[in-house]
Amino acid sequence: MANNHLTGIGSESKQLATWYFTFAAILFGAQLLFGLVAAIQYVMPGFLFELLDFSVARMLHINALVVWMVFAMFGSVYWLLPDETGIETIGIKIGKLLYWVFVAAIVVVVLVYLFVQVGPADETSIWFIHEGREYIEAPRWADFGIVVVALGFVANLFLTGTAGNRSGIVTVLMADMIAFAGLYLAGMFFTDNISVDQYWWWWVIHLWVEATWEVYVGAIAAYGLITMIGAHRKVVEMWLWIEVAMLFGSGILGIGHHYFWIGTPEYWWEIGALFSALEPLPLVAMFIHVLYDWGKTQGAQDATGVEVSVINNKPAFTWFVLNAFGNFLGAGIWGFFHTLPQVNLYTHGTQFTSAHGHLAFFGAYATILIGMMYIAVQGTNGIKVMKHTKSSLWAVSMICGGVMGMTVALTVAGYVQVLVSRAQMGATWAGYFDGQSGMWFAQAMDWRLVMGAVTFLGFLFLAKDLLSTGKNPVHER
Repeated sequence: MANNHLTGIGSESKQLATWYFTFAAILFGAQLLFGLVAAIQYVMPGFLFELLDFSVARMLHINALVVWMVFAMFGSVYWLLPDETGIETIGIKIGKLLYWVFVAAIVVVVLVYLFVQVGPADETSIWFIHEGREYIEAPRWADFGIVVVALGFVANLFLTGTAGNRSGIVTVLMADMIAFAGLYLAGMFFTDNISVDQYWWWWVIHLWVEATWEVYVGAIAAYGLITMIGAHRKVVEMWLWIEVAMLFGSGILGIGHHYFWIGTPEYWWEIGALFSALEPLPLVAMFIHVLYDWGKTQGAQDATGVEVSVINNKPAFTWFVLNAFGNFLGAGIWGFFHTLPQVNLYTHGTQFTSAHGHLAFFGAYATILIGMMYIAVQGTNGIKVMKHTKSSLWAVSMICGGVMGMTVALTVAGYVQVLVSRAQMGATWAGYFDGQSGMWFAQAMDWRLVMGAVTFLGFLFLAKDLLSTGKNPVHER
């Protein structure tokens, strides 16, 4: 089934995938825009005061991040299903209906966040405005809507996977998406004990991202390597199973590093420290996986005596390689910076967390999902070999440079907070303000804003390229 990504361009499943990618790109732009607003407010606290306060801008920034990635994940699966199973996705009409339900729900939720913002602090707020749980603030009615949409998506995946030629990639996705949908339920019930509430909240945040999402990335990387460079399926799927075992092995118990300071038993210190320390290992395997398969396939081509690149989609492959680097750096290295309890005692709640979050989400997920968007553009336009354009190069350079710049700036800011607020001032209320008023912290926030603007400009180049590159004559058809 290698290199059959151009088959079924007229397939309804692939058409639905392009819908998901389009809305994901719009939300990606919104995420960056609200992030820019929040970054300005760090430097100019009066900016949009009582119109769009920092708490609201941050909420929109983070929720748009989660939702655009979920949209792009669903789109990626709908794109690859016909290629991997050899049949049209079953239940595609329901899939299209659920897409519009999902879009409508997200639009309503964003409008409420923007124009209502705060509720009466009773059951009405939880049901119709927002729940107040960081990252998963969606009101209760939207929670149920998301569950219905996710179950419909999982049903389509299972019906198609069981009826068609089920590959290893589809098998992994089928298992992973059950966990993906199921774990969301852990954040839906209410408990008035803050420690218990945080305990279940971390199930969604950590096990979603560091288990189910990472396994998803492994499956997409496997599909992308087969599609873009004609990598050998047996080799790719062997790596995939290794990564799945390692990710679940380290990711599930690695949740313990979130339990250090929320009132859970002390044995989580040891469990969290040990298994969190193992979490970079599967990311190294993913890194090796991508570069090994590229080198092996290119070497086989060069051995024929004809020097031709084996990559049939240069922009997508660039983003996939960046995923291998970014996942290891952002999720692995920057995550490990502050995951041991002895270190986390000082770094918890500082900009170290923000630095890790920015690079990890971008490096582990945004990169590979943008790569899948380019694969969809290639397939939709019937391009045999897709090349870089000036816009695609500007986009990848400015977005990656901007995110890396933000990460370094936030790391410096976190370092100042650790030295002043925690080590010197002993984590006092006065120490918190002293840490944020220092010259290094202020300069780091200035640079974070500058690099955020660079990232947003890069997104504009990306949007332009995704919309126009399909008709560009530079590609081989």
